[in-house]
Amino acid sequence: MAETVGDYVLQRLRDWNVEQVFGYPGDGINGIIAAFGKADNEPRFVQSRHEEMAAFEAVGYAKFSGRVGVCMATSGPGAIHLLNGLYDAKLDHVPVVAIVGQTARSAMGGSYQQEVDLQVLFKDVASDYLVEVNVAEQLPNAIDRAIRIALARRAPTAIIIPADLQDEKYTPPKHAFKNVPSSPPSVVQPDVLPAAGDIERAAEVLNAGKKVAILVGQGARAAAAEVRHVADLLGAGVAKALLGKDVLSDELPYVTGSIGLLGTRPSYELMRDCDTLLMIGSNFPYSQFLPNFGKARGVQIDLDGTMIGMRFPTEVNLVGDSKSTLAALIPLLRAKEDRSWRKTIESNVARWWQTVEMQAMVTATPVNPMRIVWELSARVPQDAIVTADSGSAANWYARDLKMRGRMRGSLSGTLATMGPAVPYAIGAKFAHPDRPVVALVGDGAMQMNGMAELITIARYRELWADPRCVVCVLHNNDLNQVTWELRAMGGAPKFEESQVLPDVSYASFAQSVGLEGITVDDPDDLGPAWDRALSADGPVVLDVHCDPEVPPIPPHATFEQAKFAAEAVLKGDPDAWHLMVEGLKTKAQEVLPH
Repeated sequence: MAETVGDYVLQRLRDWNVEQVFGYPGDGINGIIAAFGKADNEPRFVQSRHEEMAAFEAVGYAKFSGRVGVCMATSGPGAIHLLNGLYDAKLDHVPVVAIVGQTARSAMGGSYQQEVDLQVLFKDVASDYLVEVNVAEQLPNAIDRAIRIALARRAPTAIIIPADLQDEKYTPPKHAFKNVPSSPPSVVQPDVLPAAGDIERAAEVLNAGKKVAILVGQGARAAAAEVRHVADLLGAGVAKALLGKDVLSDELPYVTGSIGLLGTRPSYELMRDCDTLLMIGSNFPYSQFLPNFGKARGVQIDLDGTMIGMRFPTEVNLVGDSKSTLAALIPLLRAKEDRSWRKTIESNVARWWQTVEMQAMVTATPVNPMRIVWELSARVPQDAIVTADSGSAANWYARDLKMRGRMRGSLSGTLATMGPAVPYAIGAKFAHPDRPVVALVGDGAMQMNGMAELITIARYRELWADPRCVVCVLHNNDLNQVTWELRAMGGAPKFEESQVLPDVSYASFAQSVGLEGITVDDPDDLGPAWDRALSADGPVVLDVHCDPEVPPIPPHATFEQAKFAAEAVLKGDPDAWHLMVEGLKTKAQEVLPH
């Protein structure tokens, strides 16, 4: 039986089968930290190097496990540091529970040390559920609701527990007025099905289409088999929002890959030329990459009725679970006899992958960053988990990495924050300690926080049945994505004071904390380096020196983007000639005969 409130917090987490809590200690949570010691570290306290990383690790764990991620921080600055990771969870619809300390109740309102109004601070990020626990009797209901709501609404929630309360004796809620009980931990995930009439109307729209396009997001992941069935019946192509990159294998000939600014030419062509669009489990926000309004009829399936029908003027909106809704829709669909649309899609996809390979093999100084991911794609195990950071690394992850088998992958989709790739990888290793994990990280993100989390990897590596955790650093000494955005969006040349990074040996740093480090500065060494890293008996850092002037320009770049990039060169962009040569060589691969 729990003796103190701190003891009970951990007991209730164990009741919910929470196996680890990602956090950093501080005196605002001393009562809970002491309880970890008394409980033989069950659940396990996973110590990150920074509270923001703890939140990202909880997000990564939740994304790849499907279970709730839990993070913990002290009052004041510790709680503040959690915010970026929690906003990442909020915007990507990930279930995370934050447990934070607060100054003692007797000091509240007295401008005491580390006193921050946490209810105001967390009001937006934990808008689905935020509670401050002030008496022990609140605890069962507060913890249970935080977890249930996080799972049901796929959102972050937060529990604030004052420091002095954590040491008090735990007393359960009574069968009495103004006491709120709670039922034993359990989650019921119902199958949500739209009305039969709406499903019939959706089938009519899809059956009428001659050129059907499907867009899937992360909400379609559990319905992959049904998506394939629908695509085959309708002769459709399937594009993937970035968070849905791992929903379908890229080995399927009608899967056109990612969509949007980081997307592929076949996805662009699919949306440009279709006459009917079926969106499944996606909140893809960039409507300019969807069919022109009025050109295509639309059907959308989403579990969240608040997010439906707002990206494209859809004709039929089906609020329901993707798997169950598609299963009900399939018997009403007619197999299309004319397969010319499907043949066009498959031809475009085959040509695109040839183009991607040719672009990856274009020479650069010293290594073409596209080739880094292309060489990984040829070797990555079919059960691997791949994380990517924001920045130009996200471009190559989106376009060059082929998903297949049971592979999973993710990044910070909607917040697009820097820094989550390495902590996501740590969360993934705790979610699936028997699977290899690869993180693709720009050197900006690596300097921001990834280097510190290598220490965390070194500390916990012995807990992972499969020891492989590869952190690949795209080392170009440039904040590359922003550099290209300056050029392509405003015609501004690279401003070196803001964009150039200090040169660091990431391989040497890895070796200094007990990991293997491999430096690559010759493209012919890339393949063998990936082979070595993916067969290693422990975590490895690949430090790949790559060319910052290989453009992450999309295959459907607009005239304005090209015009602005040219203006940047004319205004005196550093190393302008090299920039022009690499850009021309890369774009040429799209028009050369295959």
